[in-house]
Formats: sequence, structure tokens, C-alpha cells
Amino acid sequence: MEQFRLPKIPMPKFPLPKAIQEVLLEAEEQLKHRPKLLELFKNCFPNTLETTTKLMEDGTTFVITGDIPACWLRDSVEQVIHYIPFAKNDSDLQRIIGGLIRLHIKYIQIDPYANAFNELANDWHWSKADITEMSPWVWERKFELDSLCFPVRLAYNYWKETELTDIFDLEFRQAMQTIYDLFKTEQRHFEQSPYRFTRSNGIPEDSIRNQGMGMPVNYTGMVWSGFRSSDDACDFHYNIPANMFAVVTLRQMQEFAEWVYRDLAFLEQLKQLEADIDHGIKLYGIYRHPKFGPIYAYETDGFGNYCLMDDAGTPGLMSIPYLGYVPADDEIYQNTRRFALSKENPFYFEGKAAKGIGSPHTPKEYIWHMALSMQGLTAITREEKLEMIALLEATDADTGFMHEGFHADDPAIYTRKWFAWSNSLFSQLVYTAMKEGIL
Repeated sequence: MEQFRLPKIPMPKFPLPKAIQEVLLEAEEQLKHRPKLLELFKNCFPNTLETTTKLMEDGTTFVITGDIPACWLRDSVEQVIHYIPFAKNDSDLQRIIGGLIRLHIKYIQIDPYANAFNELANDWHWSKADITEMSPWVWERKFELDSLCFPVRLAYNYWKETELTDIFDLEFRQAMQTIYDLFKTEQRHFEQSPYRFTRSNGIPEDSIRNQGMGMPVNYTGMVWSGFRSSDDACDFHYNIPANMFAVVTLRQMQEFAEWVYRDLAFLEQLKQLEADIDHGIKLYGIYRHPKFGPIYAYETDGFGNYCLMDDAGTPGLMSIPYLGYVPADDEIYQNTRRFALSKENPFYFEGKAAKGIGSPHTPKEYIWHMALSMQGLTAITREEKLEMIALLEATDADTGFMHEGFHADDPAIYTRKWFAWSNSLFSQLVYTAMKEGIL
């Protein structure tokens, strides 16, 4: 996500919600014996609200990613989801999160294939070299399957925490139908999909091969995706973590259909689609590794070809329990985790300062702070969780914030000094540890 920058959108300041101020006071007490960790938490926990959030006059909430003036469906959810546990009795947080949900619904109806949107229909785009069906609202139109899952995740968690139902209007129901219809279409991408994408900038990872259609795939029941959560093109277009996320999303949509909309016919359609995708994952998405046993592949084409790796972005293999597909003690997940944290994973790096997972999106030997945070959030043992917190604390390059990738030998060499998603995920890990009483 580094190429083209437009001037930063000014984010009007507003007072931090009372519930967020109370968390910061709680941290002052619980982390007083670790002054650097306390400083990091006080910087990172409110970062999304202080630097990336804009309350719009129509009641929606626009959230930029940080150093890019656009709202990513995926990033914006993960930037605010650590605030959900405090929203039940805080009307200001409800205004912020509920407004973001409403904006997501609007965007999905504008273009369900787009991954990032503008504040206004100003015709700003990541690249003028994109060959696809663009809209003035769309910043980037890379179809990432997970982009449609994250807004459902946010709405579901918000509903469960606050028990508020005002977000579930006719537009929300229409967006659910749009998501369902797109999933169905992309189960048979070559036969039914109108989506094409190429970018003539000379960077292979930014374009889909085969004239924007992608490499051939076999029908599996899974949903085709053009790009990964890193914004890089898929090698094989059935991304397994994204399809796991789609299964969880469909389960959550089933609850909306049954308990909010009372639409039993739609409920049955959602159940059938969930079963089709889940069957495809189990039949085509598991690789018998000679060292680790059965593991989840990162991608497959349904013809027996596999991409064996993990990427620091979410959804990835490490984040499977975080997404809710299987629990952290699932045997195949644990095999997969051991693979991802080994040199068998081409994007696992070890250096003088750290070891962990990076990404093809950043240079070799660069470890992502988000990967370390996710490793901690999905860790079974107290010791591993504390190890990740200590590693994150030691690799901020004394900036007081998390970054994207940093060199395994020298954390002072890093990408993206302002990356709100990374700050939020780190805050989620630290607060979880605070509540577990292990800090």
C-alpha cells in the first residue's frame, strides 16, 4: 500500500469518549511498573480516534487507514474493533462505531468489489493505471474477499455487545443480499463474474494475470478472490483464510436473518452457502505436510496446486482462531501454526532483534508488528503472550507507536510510521493481557 499519496484529509478533533478515557486511567494503574509499555499503550490505544476518525454530518463515520486518505473496509474495522467492549454504555462510541457500520453499508452498495473508498465522490484513486470499472467513490478496486467479511464482523460484534438494533435497516438487509449474491457469483468466477482488474505499473503483485481474470481454477464450493489482505494478487485464487472468514461471516449473517429480519428463506440460503464453502475448505484446503502433518494451505486452485506460506495480514493462517473459524487448540490449526512460525514458511524471518512473520508486500527480512500482535492474541500459553508483548515493546524504535514491517536485525529500519491498524491490534493484545491479569 505504498505508491501514491494525496494530501492528508484533516481529521477534526473531538473529545475522547468517556469509556476510552477510563481505559487509559486503568492502564496508568496496571502498567505503572512498566513505563515504556504504558507509554506505548497510551499512544496506540486511542490513536484511531485521535488521528484517523471523522464524524460526518449524515451520521456516518469516515476512518482513514493512517497515511493514506481513504477508508479501507478491512482496515477501518480492525482500527476500531478494540473499542467494541466499551460501547455498551457510551453513546459517543456508539455514534462512532454505528456511523462506521452505516458508511460500510453505503460503500458495499456502491461497489461490492472495491476494497477502499473516498470520503466524497471526488474521483481520487490509488492509481490512474487501473483497468477496471471505477467509480468516483472508489479509491481502489482490488477485490479482496475479506473486505466484505469485515463489515459484518464489526456489525455482529457491535450488536452482541450493545444489543442495539438501529443499524439493521433496509439498507443493511440489501447489503447482506449483495454480499450473498457476490459470494455465489465468485464461486464460479470464470463462468459468471464481471470482475476484471489489471494495473499497468510494472509491479506483478498489483495486477491479476490472464487479462485481469486470474489463473484457471476448479470449482470447489469456495469463493474466488483476486487479492490477499496484503493487497497483493493471489497466486491461486482460493485464499483459504479468507474463505474461512467467509464461513464465519455467513454464520453471523444467519443470526441477522433469523433474529433481526425473521427471513427464514434467506436463512436457508445462507446455511447452504456456508456448507458449500466449508466443504471446499475441508476437501481442497488441507495439505498433508511431510514435516508438520495436515496443515491449512494459504491458497489453492482446486486442481491440486497449493501456495504454502503465511502473511502478516488478517485474515491469515495465524489469525484463524481470532476470526472464529476454529479454536486455538484445533489440531490442524496448531500444525499450521508450527509451520507458519518455521523457516518452511518463506515469509518467516529471524534476525538479531526479532523473529516472526513478514509479507511479500514488504522487503525480505522485514517482520510485521501486526504478526507479532496476532501471534500473541492467538497464543495458548501465558508465556508466549508475554513474549510477544515484550518483543513488541522492544521493537518500536523508540517512536512510541507500532509500524508495518521492521528489519529483523534493526527495528529502526521500518515501513509506515503511521499505521493505525497496527496500533489497534497491539492495543487489543495488551488490554487482553491486562484483563487476564498476566501483566
